[in-house]
Amino acid sequence: MTPPSDVWAIGQAYESYVGRWSRPVAAELLAWLAVAPGAAWLDVGCGTGALGESILAYSAPSRVLGLDASTGFIEHARANVRDARATFTVGDAQRLELADGSFDAVVSALMLNFLPRPELAAAEMVRVVRPGGLVAAYVWDYAGNMELMRRFWDAAVALDPAAAGLDEGRRFPVCQPQRLASLLDDAGLNEVATRAIDVPTRFVDFDDYWTPFLGGQGPAPTYVASLDAPSQAALRERLRATLPAAPDGSIALVARAWAVRGRAAAR
Repeated sequence: MTPPSDVWAIGQAYESYVGRWSRPVAAELLAWLAVAPGAAWLDVGCGTGALGESILAYSAPSRVLGLDASTGFIEHARANVRDARATFTVGDAQRLELADGSFDAVVSALMLNFLPRPELAAAEMVRVVRPGGLVAAYVWDYAGNMELMRRFWDAAVALDPAAAGLDEGRRFPVCQPQRLASLLDDAGLNEVATRAIDVPTRFVDFDDYWTPFLGGQGPAPTYVASLDAPSQAALRERLRATLPAAPDGSIALVARAWAVRGRAAAR
């Protein structure tokens, strides 16, 4: 099955799906980076503004520029992140219209795997960071412990083997620590390191888990939207039967992200 075009347009639907789980990952990432206060930050592929909002809350920046290809996501970020230090604009991660060495820290969340050529984005991130500055990113561990998606695709493929070609764990080999490290190594960064960041994802009940898949934002929800009503129902009920529900109906899973960081050479 050929992957359909992934949809990224409606900020609130994305927030319900994975944006809410990205924020605790962002907090862990920023603690790991330990960038000094007063830095100028660039958030490449900023989406709805989750990482930028976390930078404002935890890292005392002088400014944050968020850039994303989705007009809908940029509009959501502008409406919901009201800090005067933050600016959000539409742009291409693979061709940044920004000056060389203009940021102290350049970061990206949950975006590199969706680019046709992530190495171009990595090169651009390195170009716009100052000498000695940090470049970092994180992506979901689709093939492993990003459980809300891993369990979805396992259920989908059990019912529809053709769905295997849509599985993010297979589509996005860059979402592995070795591949991420190579991406930054090849872009010329020093002190490249990776780590796993695990955060709990507790759903109050099955509907809290399932409903975001009906929002049409991202590969798995796009797949659900392509199904007819009986096939959607079959997938829903298989998930209901296989997810680990507690006696109160809650579902406790883990979301793992792989993070990578590197430092630009001093000139």
